[in-house]
Amino acid sequence: MQKIISETERYSARNYHPLPVILTKGEGVWVWDKNGKKYLDLLAAYSAVNQGHRHPKIIQAAKDQMERITITSRAFHNDKMGEFLSLLCDVTGFDKALPMNTGAEAVETSIKAARKWGSKVKGVAENKAEIIVCDNNFHGRTVTIISFSSEEQYKTGFGPFTPGFISVEFGDAQKLEEAIGENTVALLIEPVQGEGGVIVPPDGYMKKVREITERHRVLLVFDEIQTGLGRTGELFSYVHENIKPDMLIVGKALGGGVYPVSAVLSSEEVMGVFKPGDHGSTFGGNPLASAVATASIEVILDEKLSEKSKENGRYFAKRLKEMESPMVKEIRSRGLMIGVEIKKSCGTARKYCELLLEEGILCKETHDQTLRFTPPLIIEKEEIDWAVEKIKDVLSR
Repeated sequence: MQKIISETERYSARNYHPLPVILTKGEGVWVWDKNGKKYLDLLAAYSAVNQGHRHPKIIQAAKDQMERITITSRAFHNDKMGEFLSLLCDVTGFDKALPMNTGAEAVETSIKAARKWGSKVKGVAENKAEIIVCDNNFHGRTVTIISFSSEEQYKTGFGPFTPGFISVEFGDAQKLEEAIGENTVALLIEPVQGEGGVIVPPDGYMKKVREITERHRVLLVFDEIQTGLGRTGELFSYVHENIKPDMLIVGKALGGGVYPVSAVLSSEEVMGVFKPGDHGSTFGGNPLASAVATASIEVILDEKLSEKSKENGRYFAKRLKEMESPMVKEIRSRGLMIGVEIKKSCGTARKYCELLLEEGILCKETHDQTLRFTPPLIIEKEEIDWAVEKIKDVLSR
């Protein structure tokens, strides 16, 4: 094992600090390391594996497409992209979709769409468009995206930064309204801040946000790359407050843990600002990605994974709260997106991730103090019970 880790660290840039385990196999909610030890995956590749590792339907869709054609580029049509985008628009209720690959690419796409809509439709002066974001946000790691991050590590040494962003407190609708000016074109927001520590906004906040943005003719852009596709107990998190954004960003589980697929969805008015040559991606909407994404969506719908996430998320959070661990400051959850914040006096969450690894559980810390539990949505109550006993044991040491 040490040879593989040493080789990886010798030739890889040190932009990650992985736990000391080498995974070689995955199936459902379980993964195995090089020595055959079995682990319960409570991270699901940061929610990219909502359907479980190597779901048979998604794997078969990938295999079938790989036997035919995998990429055409957008220089030509293919027979899979239309089917994929039709299904995606149907389940989300949007007019148009623009397919990309990674979540960060999709966020960049949404920023470009919002700015051009502001210029061409709303009438904001050229190069004056402003987008409001929230403190503690995480939308990716490109230079433009880190330009509006409030996490200093994400920014140090990477300037100069892209202008045109204003950051306000997450959960405070009044601060949002005060920040809106004549050049404001959009609010980019996560319904639940995942990387920020699973921060769930106050009840009614998103409804107020929707009302404010509508009144000021500001696009409401929801980044549901991590919260979408069943993770929070609804197909998309905004459904919890019975609202709908003007633009939706999806990714991660859209690729079923098999292939990177992302997309931005919006109305004809917003998407109509793009003309041939304005924006693109060699791999965006390729046949393999489209076939995989279609199967990934169908699995979530057919197996009712959103409903399962709601039920088992409540159960998981309830079991964790019943531990009444003196080491835990707070437990925050929505569906199967759960954050367990460790008191600073008890050390950082990394220590507990390492202890849980020894017990056969995979999870990852975020923002130093929070253990993030985001298992595949197919997890069963018996597996949750097994995990909770291990977590309880580790937190009692």
